[in-house]
Amino acid sequence: MLSESQRQAVTHVDGSCLCLAGPGSGKTTVITERVRYLLEEQKISPLSILVITFTKAAAVEMQERFTKLHGNQRCPVTFGTFHSVFFWILRQAYHLNASNILKEDQKYGIIRELIDKTKLEIEDETEFIQGITGEISLVKNDRIPLENYYSKNCSEELFRKIYTGYQERIESMHLLDFDDMLVMCYQLLKKREDIRRGWQERFQYILIDEFQDINSIQYDTVRLLAEPKDNLFIVGDDDQSIYRFRGARPEIMLNFEKDYPGATKILLAENYRSTENIIRAAGKVIAFNEKRFPKEIHGVREKGDPVEIHSFANPTQEASVLLKKIQEYRKQGYEYRDLAVLFRTNTGARIVVEKLMEYNLPFQMRDSLPNIYEHWITKDILCYLRLARGSRKRQDFLKIANRPKRYIAREALEDSEISFLALRRYYENRDWMLDRIDRLEYDLKVLGGMAPYAAINYIRHGIGYEKYLEEYAEFRRIKVEELYEVLNELSEGAKEFQTYEAWLQHMEEYKEVLEEQARQRRESGEGITLTTLHSSKGLEFPVVFILDINEGVIPHRKAVLDADLAEERRMFYVGMTRAKEHLHLYYTKERFGKKQEVSQFIEELRGKRKHG
Repeated sequence: MLSESQRQAVTHVDGSCLCLAGPGSGKTTVITERVRYLLEEQKISPLSILVITFTKAAAVEMQERFTKLHGNQRCPVTFGTFHSVFFWILRQAYHLNASNILKEDQKYGIIRELIDKTKLEIEDETEFIQGITGEISLVKNDRIPLENYYSKNCSEELFRKIYTGYQERIESMHLLDFDDMLVMCYQLLKKREDIRRGWQERFQYILIDEFQDINSIQYDTVRLLAEPKDNLFIVGDDDQSIYRFRGARPEIMLNFEKDYPGATKILLAENYRSTENIIRAAGKVIAFNEKRFPKEIHGVREKGDPVEIHSFANPTQEASVLLKKIQEYRKQGYEYRDLAVLFRTNTGARIVVEKLMEYNLPFQMRDSLPNIYEHWITKDILCYLRLARGSRKRQDFLKIANRPKRYIAREALEDSEISFLALRRYYENRDWMLDRIDRLEYDLKVLGGMAPYAAINYIRHGIGYEKYLEEYAEFRRIKVEELYEVLNELSEGAKEFQTYEAWLQHMEEYKEVLEEQARQRRESGEGITLTTLHSSKGLEFPVVFILDINEGVIPHRKAVLDADLAEERRMFYVGMTRAKEHLHLYYTKERFGKKQEVSQFIEELRGKRKHG
């Protein structure tokens, strides 16, 4: 049975409509019921209805829900993603087919080749390529002139070189990437009135799910399709817009009524998921975002337990208490799959994964968890430790010879096994280089007698590895603290191991557990869910724990501008509203030996921060 606000949305027929759907408000029900209403009550042709979602999975789910609602009868209503719908339009106009679309692995391969040509040493290559591909998408989708774009990943000169090389390559192969698809579809509809009119007559009722995630090129294209009747029905929640880094623009939704002055606005104010206490707590935090639609969301369930806020001395204590709480919930009859642990970034999961391994508790990762022990910084540390233990392999020497800078040339490291005697012979007439080689040999001898934790600290401070990280961070235009974070996690994890061998064995076990989790992830659905706040969107669990709610983590240290902070608050709001019955918010007072500040979001929740 529909609520009054849901009924209003479902029975809206002509003209534009902004449907604000808060967490757990039944938006999928509203969309599928509205399609059924248009067909059965308004006798609208199914061919005239277009439902657009952001992911293929969402489109499939929506279509299956509708088919079930429609008595399992096949019906030619179009359900699709922006890309699939826009490619359909292009295919009809230009006779394109699937072979004209650039595959993701091809895209990454082209960019990797272009980077290799620069001869630059990019350590975090996968992350760098992801960053560059994201920026290429942004430039295309926001239609930014290349000369006006300033990269967050590298110098402007390098970015423009990669962008131009990438574009030339795919054009020579007669291929389109997903972003070209959006741009070309917009240009086609803008320039060709005959084609535009044909599609406008075809799709007279357009429904868009998760509208808060739309970008400017998608919106402009949809606006062209919806003319002249403007039967545009959009469903979304501006408070759950968390994809600005992908080009999503929450302000598009906020300005919808300016673009469509006669638009009907409906708030789905009922939350069917969470208890009243969880809804109120989440609402209290999100209210601190100024640019949003004010909403009074209320629950239809019981008041429930209060949201629990706990502080801990350090992450180790936080993880230990988390494990005890998990076991308590298990005794109360909850299944492991009813519980979720949320982090801001994947790095924060290491200590929890290790605790779960220790207690042999089942868990599953929502997305593939990067293994910190396979990070390039870890590999550098292990190279130092192998050399300290007598290895003289060329690849180990090559990796750390100039981390920090020692000005050792590759030509000096030509043999498969490197000896200090040969190195000295190569530089025999250059005293300043001999001093550096002596120092490196001395440092490796010192390292050889150290436990892993002490060795990492010596590499960082005694050898000067942090200096190298500072220079690398500057080149990559990232904050050096992000790289220190990896070292800190590594260092913290190494504390309990007295020998290099024991630490190495632990790394191997950790890797095996992660690989096993990756295999099981899609199969069983059993176990405690570990995921980031980003990846938790669209999910729900009876019990949710959010960890490390400290300044610099939640909100992230990258959030410098007001818009960034607002996005972080929305992300936290998304995390909070995943909980159905119990919500636990954890923060620590100390991390990696440094004092930690409690997050401003916790202070907002406690009423210690005022609006404005």
